[in-house]
Amino acid sequence: MELKKTPFHDIHVKLGAKMTNFAGYDMPIQYPDGIVAEHMAVLESVGVFDVSHMGALFVSGPKAEEFLQNVCSNDISKLTDGKAQYNYYPNDEGGIVDDFIAYCFGDYYMLVANAANIEKDFKWISDHKIDGVELENRSERMSILAVQGPKAKETIQKLVDIDVDSIPYYSFHRGKFHGEEVLVSNTGYTGAGGYELYIQDIKDPENFWNQLFEAGKEFDIKPVGLGARDTLRLEMGFCLYGNDIDDTTNPYAAGLGWTTKLIDGKENLPGRKILEDAKANGTKYRLVGIELKGRGVPREGYKVTDGNGKEIGHLTSGTMSPALKKGIALGYVLTDYKKPETKVAIEIRGKEVEAEVIKLPFRK
Repeated sequence: MELKKTPFHDIHVKLGAKMTNFAGYDMPIQYPDGIVAEHMAVLESVGVFDVSHMGALFVSGPKAEEFLQNVCSNDISKLTDGKAQYNYYPNDEGGIVDDFIAYCFGDYYMLVANAANIEKDFKWISDHKIDGVELENRSERMSILAVQGPKAKETIQKLVDIDVDSIPYYSFHRGKFHGEEVLVSNTGYTGAGGYELYIQDIKDPENFWNQLFEAGKEFDIKPVGLGARDTLRLEMGFCLYGNDIDDTTNPYAAGLGWTTKLIDGKENLPGRKILEDAKANGTKYRLVGIELKGRGVPREGYKVTDGNGKEIGHLTSGTMSPALKKGIALGYVLTDYKKPETKVAIEIRGKEVEAEVIKLPFRK
């Protein structure tokens, strides 16, 4: 099967990116400078990620809010035009169909799906659709660039006709960027601050990219691949769907109680009774941050022990942190071991390596 390409694909190839299949798209994992350099550029200056492979599902119609209130975990009624909100879709077993950000345009909404879940999410909301609601999958038409880091604001401000400084966190404004209609959202997946730019039906992707890089030239702007996107999100303890959360994960075990609103008007929310039970009684396992004290790199699937051979959980994500220069991981442990500073161990190549539960984020 031929891989899909984002509108910026040829630019990545020209820049010498290492490309790979990610969710059916040919995507850049890293550029010649390497993951560590890209990671640090985002923390210290500004980096650009092509995330056009992500989904854009649109919900409209007179019953849009009522419908979303009964498929989304968070309180959709709190959203007003220009606001965004983190959410997930609970399934009938109290697991997670996907996590996503909902954007409100007043009388319609955009739901930004994880790339691997676009078809799955669209089917899920279609299966739960009520009268008075229209659904549209515009994923193929949407280009998305995440411009992240302390110099992101100054870079974007040179190019758009809106005051970027006036956009609060988890909010967006619409404007013009060299003839392209662009949505500028104060959101991101790096913990370094920054913005995400959404362009529907982009006319000239190469010009858009070049203008952005020209504007960031004085800050030594860098293109950033999916490798550094993963290390940056992991340092913040942000969940990655398919690793840290999936169809079988109870949101309360994953620490997502804060975005689970079991309120009036959400009576038909899938799995509501299971979620209410988890809220009241807790869960057997909890997602925690774990920092390696000994040598080695923690990886997904490694066992977590109590340090004396007793298995107490497993890792779901792990890496060598470029900023902290130590092994960090996310994983599920028995609730008794969830407190920060609890001493645990990670089994690496048959040996228990000393580790400790850390209060997230790793990168403070």
